[in-house]
Amino acid sequence: MGNRTYLNKVFWVSAIIVSILVIFGASFPKLFAKGANAAFGFTTYSFGWFYLAAVFFFVLFLLFLMGSKYGKVRLGKDDERPQYPFFTWIGMLFSAGFGIGLVFWGIAEPMSHFFETPIPGVEAQTEEAARLAMGYAFFHWGVSQWSVFTIVGLIIAYFQFRKGENGLVSTSLSPMIGRRKGSSGIKDTIDILAVIATVMGVATSLGLGILQINGGLSSVFGLGSGTVTQLVIVLILLVLYLASSTTGLDKGIKWLSNLNLSLALILMLFVFIVGPTVFILNTFTLGIGDYISNFIRYSLRLTPYQGGTWVQDWTIFYWAWAIAWSPFVGAFIARVSRGRTIREFIVGVLVVPPLIALMWIAVFGGTALHLDLFNGTSIAEGVNKDVTSALFSTYGELPFTMVLSVLSILLIFTFLITSADSATYILSSMTTEGSLNPPMIVKIVWGVLIAAIAAVLLVSSGLEGLQTASLVSALPFTVILILMCVTLFRLLRKERKGKPRPSKK
Repeated sequence: MGNRTYLNKVFWVSAIIVSILVIFGASFPKLFAKGANAAFGFTTYSFGWFYLAAVFFFVLFLLFLMGSKYGKVRLGKDDERPQYPFFTWIGMLFSAGFGIGLVFWGIAEPMSHFFETPIPGVEAQTEEAARLAMGYAFFHWGVSQWSVFTIVGLIIAYFQFRKGENGLVSTSLSPMIGRRKGSSGIKDTIDILAVIATVMGVATSLGLGILQINGGLSSVFGLGSGTVTQLVIVLILLVLYLASSTTGLDKGIKWLSNLNLSLALILMLFVFIVGPTVFILNTFTLGIGDYISNFIRYSLRLTPYQGGTWVQDWTIFYWAWAIAWSPFVGAFIARVSRGRTIREFIVGVLVVPPLIALMWIAVFGGTALHLDLFNGTSIAEGVNKDVTSALFSTYGELPFTMVLSVLSILLIFTFLITSADSATYILSSMTTEGSLNPPMIVKIVWGVLIAAIAAVLLVSSGLEGLQTASLVSALPFTVILILMCVTLFRLLRKERKGKPRPSKK
């Protein structure tokens, strides 16, 4: 299988499709941007309801599994124990699932909502607007986004470690597809869709991180911000994450994940202490209360009567981004979660990383809101002009500005390297029939293609292009996720009735 593992249909078709997108986007950036914007408008308008309903269903399904008798089922043999210690496991989940997104939006999102409120009738830049901004930021980074990652990770881990199958997305639908004529073509199509969604989701995160690094270097060191600088950052990142990928999962990614989580916690603790500590604690407590009380309303909120695109631009974009991310994050979470029970897995993945995220938003977003409300700063106005400036504008109002800025740029770099490194590993595995040790040449191909599509999206249409790519590629994959839930439930019911015994592989 050595040389033939990467000479398969899934690898070639998905690599060719992504390559065509790269070449077309680089050759005709304006046309590419125009097509991307049209696709964004059509998808959010016509299928926004579908994204909202699907993600709400995932949350309910996971809560049901967690509290049911199926929660005791182990992702592995009955006597297996977890492969990684808890802190390392959470670090890996956090790095893969949030990575750069949280650092980018932790201040930018609440300040955007503070400047332009999500609900008409609430006056911008007031105490009420601040509370609403925090409540919505909590909602977007809470359990809903992570429910998508948890679903994919749980199903892949169940098949890979409980059933002894490979970790491909199509394998999790094999009981439904069966072995009838044409089934191999359906499986290949599912895996190709998963690969393309992953490439777009990872490219979106990579692009966001590059924009923020550029913004940081510009505000801290006075370096120019623009396409050339961004392309140089892409190139440096490509070299670093390909170098990291040669060390394997137990060295490079494991070490960087621990570094990421430690560095993020140090920064958060420092800002918590030097910032408005009591205000942050009050904001966190109130934000949790608002999040819980508004959860159903926000989960299913659309605006057919009043119009506007706020929900499409924020909630629907976030859910689509999470779905596009999910084949990669899910497969990675599965890979590092062997030996945990379904209940332990759901609690660990659905609760702990979102809780860290909400703390992060309360600390950083709460500090920025306090500065604007009570110190007369204009961070929200600056964010409205340049969304990448949010973090560094806030640091400008705190002690040790330079140290905080440099550490944050380092954190963004390590997050990007970890995410891209993990993604190249997972994409390589997805395109080599689920191999746990894919060939280096396949990792290099996917590493280069991810960097190339991120560069094209940045050059052609910046942030809007990144958002569109993830949103459109997520649409077909949402249907696949729903079918995966149905398959898992059927198999768990059969197992509890004592029908097929787990494979001893």
